[in-house]
Order: sequence, then C-alpha cells, then structure tokens
Amino acid sequence: MGKITLSIYRRDPAVEAEGKFVDYEVPTEDGMVVLDAVKYVETNIDPTLSLRWNCKAGKCGSCSAEINYKPSLMCKTRIDTLGDHIRVAPMGAFPLIKDLVTDVSANWGMLKKIPVFTPRQDVPKPWIIAQIDIERSKEFKKCIECFLCQDVCHVVREHSGTGYFGPRHIVKAASADMHPMDTLDRSEFLDANAGLGFCNITKCCTEVCPEDIHITDNAIIPEKERAVNAFYDPIAMIARSRRKKKEAKNNGKQ
Repeated sequence: MGKITLSIYRRDPAVEAEGKFVDYEVPTEDGMVVLDAVKYVETNIDPTLSLRWNCKAGKCGSCSAEINYKPSLMCKTRIDTLGDHIRVAPMGAFPLIKDLVTDVSANWGMLKKIPVFTPRQDVPKPWIIAQIDIERSKEFKKCIECFLCQDVCHVVREHSGTGYFGPRHIVKAASADMHPMDTLDRSEFLDANAGLGFCNITKCCTEVCPEDIHITDNAIIPEKERAVNAFYDPIAMIARSRRKKKEAKNNGKQ
C-alpha cells in the first residue's frame, strides 16, 4: 500500500469569499480511482467535505470534476495514472455550491428549449429503419449528462454572453435531427437561439467525453453544415425569401 497527496479545492461561498486547495495524505490500493481517494478524505479525515457521486460506475455523470486540470469523472480516473500528487477541483464553468459540488441546473432549462423529437404520422408502426440510421442516433443516446463537454468548452466557460448552448445540447438536437422518422429541422433554432455559430470546432469536448461520443464530427459539424446550407447559401436564401413572400401573399388573400 502506497500513499498520495490529494490536493482538494475547498470553499463554501456562503461564508468564504476565496477558496483554497487543502492537501490530504491518502493511502492507496491497487485499482483505486480518484473518487475512492476523495471519499476516504470525507470518511476518515474531514466529514465536512462536499462532493457529488452516485453510481460509481461511470454511468450517472454525477462525480464530474477537474482532475489535474482536465475535466474528468472521478470514478473513471485511476490513481495509478496520475502520479503522487493529484489536484481535484470543481468544474469551473458552473457556479460553485460548495467544495467540489457545482450548480448545473441551467442545463435543464436549455434542454427544455430544444424542439422535441416529432415523428412522422404517415408511417405505420413498427418503423423499419436502416441499421446505419439507428447507429447514428444511438451514439448520442449514450450521453450520461456529466457536462464535462460543457465544462471544457472555452465558449461556455469564457464567453457566457454569446448565448451558446454548448456541445451537450447540440448533441441533444442532433439525436432528433438525425433520426430518420423525425419531421423537424432544428438548424434555425440552433443558429438563431442556441449560438451554434460560436463553436469553432476545437474538438476539446470530444476529448473529454467518457462515453466516447464523437461530439464534434458527428453532431456539431453536421448541424453547422445544415444551418449554413439552409440560411447562408445564396440560392437557399433566395428560395426562402420567395417562399415567404408567396406565403404572405396567400395569407393576405384569405
């Protein structure tokens, strides 16, 4: 059994203006993950430490943190890959509640704004769907809403005034847009209301995703291409303008 130094960020915003990192010496065992070490501190050294966790199996997304400056799940990050001194901080993109616990509730409001899956009504069930189409949308369903992609996104983190919803929410929209039975086109909403254009496809969100979702290549880029084709292509712009004029003229006759 060895030992590590765990440096954990501590702050209660209700009573402290500034936070600090506190070092704890923690014994280690084979196969130990960061969550094990943090829970050891809570159980054996300082029970006032606040952290969030649930399944301890990498499927609930609760134990998100920044481990050695990288957004990661504490339950999936092995101690033996990090060295003898490990720094654990809360996600910096969200308001701090206490210590390692952050307020991610704003994400639920964004998710509710995204137009929901709206299936075709002219196709009888059960639907017959090609396997390639199933795999496309199935990938996005793997999201565990850990919000690590939101945390690492520099637009979400440093330019909150842009209105950019962030990678998790583009994935949500893409999961519906790429379903062969969906009838909506969410590109206008993403472009006008979700700040899609502010993403500059650095792929940092893909790098931290614990479910290995190809967020940038399979969700964000296709949605950006769809928005460009629909709203910035000159021919499409002319066609849209004529269609709106025709609709307005028809409505005026009624």
